[in-house]
Amino acid sequence: MSEVQAQESVLFDTQGGALIITLNRPKALNALSLEMIRAMDPVLRRAATDPAIRCVILQGAGDRAFCAGGDVRAVAQAVSAGAMALADAFFREEYTLNHLLHTYPKPIIALIHGICMGGGVGLSAHGPLRVVTDSLMFAMPETGIGLFPDVGGTWVLNQMPGQIGLYLGLTGARLGAADACAIGFATHHIKDADLPALRDALVAEAPATDADAEAIIARFDQPRGDSPLLAQQADIDRLFAGDSIEAILAALTADGSAWAKAQAETLAHKSPTSLKITLEQLHGGKGLDIAAVFVREYRLSQHCMAGPDFREGIRALLIDKDQAPKWSPATLNDVTPDLVKNFFAALPGRELDLTKNG
Repeated sequence: MSEVQAQESVLFDTQGGALIITLNRPKALNALSLEMIRAMDPVLRRAATDPAIRCVILQGAGDRAFCAGGDVRAVAQAVSAGAMALADAFFREEYTLNHLLHTYPKPIIALIHGICMGGGVGLSAHGPLRVVTDSLMFAMPETGIGLFPDVGGTWVLNQMPGQIGLYLGLTGARLGAADACAIGFATHHIKDADLPALRDALVAEAPATDADAEAIIARFDQPRGDSPLLAQQADIDRLFAGDSIEAILAALTADGSAWAKAQAETLAHKSPTSLKITLEQLHGGKGLDIAAVFVREYRLSQHCMAGPDFREGIRALLIDKDQAPKWSPATLNDVTPDLVKNFFAALPGRELDLTKNG
C-alpha cells in the first residue's frame, strides 16, 4: 500500500521500504524554495530513524529538470524589500538540509535528469549515489549572479581532479553526463528512458545499504563515454593554477588559444567580487570538514545578501533580463584583500548551528 502526502511543491511517497521525494515545481524547473526545504527536512529526519524506511530516492517532476537551483529570485526580491530574515532563513535552513543529506545514515539515491544546478547540486551531491541521465546539464553558475558556489560547493568542487572544481566554480561552465561522471559528481549514468524502470526496481527491492543500491543501479548503468572536460584538464590545471584571479586572467591571456580567450571573456562578465571570494572559498576551504564548510558558506551568504551584487545579478539575469549587470565594485582591482576578508567574517550571535536539529 502506498502512502502519498502531497504538497504544492514537494511530494512524499512511501512505498514498501523506500521513501520517494519528488521536487514538484516543473514549471519553475523544480527551483528549491524555502517551503520545499521546510517540507523535506522533518520528513527526512523521521525517516532516518524509522526502521520501516530503508532508503530514500530523490527525483524531480517533469521532463526538463531535477532542480535548476535555489529560488534565488524570491530571495533577492525579499532582500530588496528589506526582508533580511527570509534570506537568513533560506540559507540557514538550506545548508542545514544539505548537511543532513551529507551525514544521512541510510542510502540516498538521487535520480538526476535534465538541469541540475546550484541548489539542485546541494540536494544531490551530498548523497552517496548520484545517477545521471543523457539529458543532464550540470553547472554551478553563481558567480554570474553575484553569489558563490554554495550548498557545500567548497567540499563538492574541491573533490574534483586538479583545478577542475575551481574552473567550474569561477566560470559556471555547463557539463553533460560524461563529464559529470569523469569528475566524480555522478556515480552512475543511465538512459533517460530507463529512469522509470530503475526507480521501480529501487522501490521494489528497497536496498538498505549503498552496496545493495549500487548492485541494482548497475543493471541499468551505461558506458560513460569520452569526457571533453578531461581532455581539457591539462590546460585547466595549468591556466587556473594562479593564486589570484588576476594571475589566472594573465595566464589565459598569455596562452592566447581560442579556448583560453573564451574563458577570459567568460570571467570578464562575472561579478569581480564573486570571483575573488570564490577563489578564497575554494583555496581556503581545502581540508575542512563538512560542518565547517557550511558554517563558512553561511557567513559568505549573509555578507553577499548585505552587498549589492546579488540583487543586481538577479535583476540583470532573471528580472529585467538585460544581461548587463552593473557590478559594484566594477573591477577586480577595486575588490581589495580587506573587502574579500570581510566576506568571511564571523556573524556574532547568528552563526549557523548544525547541532540544533540533531
